[in-house]
Amino acid sequence: MFSKVLSFALSGLEGVCVEIETDIGKGLVAYDLVGLPDAAVKESKERVRAAVKNSAFVFPPKKITVNLAPADIKKEGSQYDLPIAVSLLKASDQLLCSTDGIIFLGELALDGALRPVTGILPLLISARDRGFKRFVVPRENAAEASYIMGTEVYALSSLKEVTEFLEGAREFSPVVHNSFTAAAKNAVYDCDMSFVRGQKVAKRALEIAVAGGHNILFVGPPGSGKTLLARCIPTIMPDLTFAEALEVTKIHSVAGELSEEGIVTMRPFRTPHHTATTVSLCGGGHTHIRPGEISMAHKGVLFLDELPEYHRHTLESLRQPLEDKKITITRSGGAVTFPADFMLCASMNPCPCGNYGSAYGICTCTPSQIARYRDKISGPLLDRIDLQVEVDGVKYEYLEGDGNEETSATVKKRVETARAIQRERYRGEKTGTINANLGERQIKKYCALSAECENVLRTAYESLKLSARARTRIIKVARTIADLEFSEEIKPAHILEAASYRSYDKS
Repeated sequence: MFSKVLSFALSGLEGVCVEIETDIGKGLVAYDLVGLPDAAVKESKERVRAAVKNSAFVFPPKKITVNLAPADIKKEGSQYDLPIAVSLLKASDQLLCSTDGIIFLGELALDGALRPVTGILPLLISARDRGFKRFVVPRENAAEASYIMGTEVYALSSLKEVTEFLEGAREFSPVVHNSFTAAAKNAVYDCDMSFVRGQKVAKRALEIAVAGGHNILFVGPPGSGKTLLARCIPTIMPDLTFAEALEVTKIHSVAGELSEEGIVTMRPFRTPHHTATTVSLCGGGHTHIRPGEISMAHKGVLFLDELPEYHRHTLESLRQPLEDKKITITRSGGAVTFPADFMLCASMNPCPCGNYGSAYGICTCTPSQIARYRDKISGPLLDRIDLQVEVDGVKYEYLEGDGNEETSATVKKRVETARAIQRERYRGEKTGTINANLGERQIKKYCALSAECENVLRTAYESLKLSARARTRIIKVARTIADLEFSEEIKPAHILEAASYRSYDKS
């Protein structure tokens, strides 16, 4: 007796079709599971055995062989419990119905209940793109599956319900598709730009950074508002599109960090502790390769508070993802590529005590202590941070009363206008739709400089002793400043302002 049931495996964020083949024959009583399973899949033998018995079915006392094909792909996770159980029931003639074209995903409890699994969204999208339309998933995964159009998903609660659905003994309705627009309307941020008092230069730099997708560093004493400024970044970024939300939700689904809504509706804001390891930041793992913080921040913000306190080799691991907008993690079991298109925001004190250069505090650090503290951040990493802004404390008169600060909504409108200009300008370009992602060819095409601008840039380049990369990034920032001012031409004033944000790493 033989049966075949379909499921899906994940390789990074892409799904691979897996055939669950079950053969029941004569011989010594045995239950063999083959096809390169990991520990979680191997343990499914006992879960399936108990679930089948406790669902009023008979576990056949015969020689049972279950093969997970293709055999050269490692099978990880607990989502194979349900398809193995269904295949077993079919092979033992306890389930007399067709399962053709149906994808089964779900973990089984010992009593036969279905438990949720991670990665449902990327699994269903991959399966749909390969022509599969019908799915059976655990009920707790219904919200996540409801945003995938063009599918017929049945969210059930137990193995018994699955058999009743397949045999037609009970009528079940597919999951109702939800609207992303309606879910996104409920997104509310805790911070607002109007909460930041004073700091006009820092807020101007922040607006430029978000408008062009540039990385930014705030340097200033404790309590000057660096963290609050960083937390305001998502509030002035353009809203997630549905396509971007699916990209972000895929990553959070694989990591098992989805909310009850089943989809990510706000730009991610990730702020790992300074004790974070390289693996936690970039992703990895011994058996199951998980996305790291830089991938969890995809299409959002990665905020590194107190930058010098992070391990140096951990910070250096950011250099390649900052350039490529993705990261490839290689382990003995294979290589997985995760997206990492994030905006880096970092903050740090100017010295160990935090008061160097401040008008409101006295620095107690020696020159050698200040130098050692700053040397914790490498030049190549600073080179990749487009805007470096020094902030100081705020006078009391800025803090009292309600003030008259711009709200995030006001700044966001200007940012969205600048982003719209960039989308139109770079329509058809493969490098993306924001200035920060421009390559050398696009810079020559869209960022032509007049002789006067070249002279200004040459003066800044030589006086600040900048690198070729820093020169390129100044041009990109100047392009963003021009977009905010609705200027198609980059002017000397734009170059001067952009260059003024590059002075810290040479100070």
